[in-house]
Amino acid sequence: MGLAARLQRIVKHRWTDETDTARALAPAALARLEARVAASEHHHSGEIRLCVEAGLPLSYLWRDATPRQRAVTMFGKLRVWDTEHNNGVLIYLLLAEHAIEIVADRGLTRCVPQAAFDTLIATMRVNFRAGRFEKGLMQAVEAIDHLLAQHFALIEGQVNPNELPDRADLR
Repeated sequence: MGLAARLQRIVKHRWTDETDTARALAPAALARLEARVAASEHHHSGEIRLCVEAGLPLSYLWRDATPRQRAVTMFGKLRVWDTEHNNGVLIYLLLAEHAIEIVADRGLTRCVPQAAFDTLIATMRVNFRAGRFEKGLMQAVEAIDHLLAQHFALIEGQVNPNELPDRADLR
């Protein structure tokens, strides 16, 4: 990437901030998403985390890191990998680049082909382009809930200990 393109990317990411995140997801929307994540985890042993970031940190921009690289880093920072059955899933949205990433732990990726996540991302992208962030994230949580229930369903009487916070991580 040339210097001009790199500087343009840096300006775009610095221009996008927490107010953009708040506009995309109001407190009431965040509460509904948190409730949906919590409810989903009564059906399976998986964990779902949401992360919405306005822009990449400057260190990522200087080294020309991709949104996928940041999503994988956030997967680790938010400890999504740290579940008993290795079936945590991170739904990552980067507002500055309109990027969507789904990072699933190895327990789920053994059962679900990447094409299923790609289809889900395409559906999310349609909603996000129309400014329907809550709807897109809600559909993603529901789809991932379905996948986790299909492959990691709780048996009768089993309880899923909440291993990760249900609230969205906003940056």
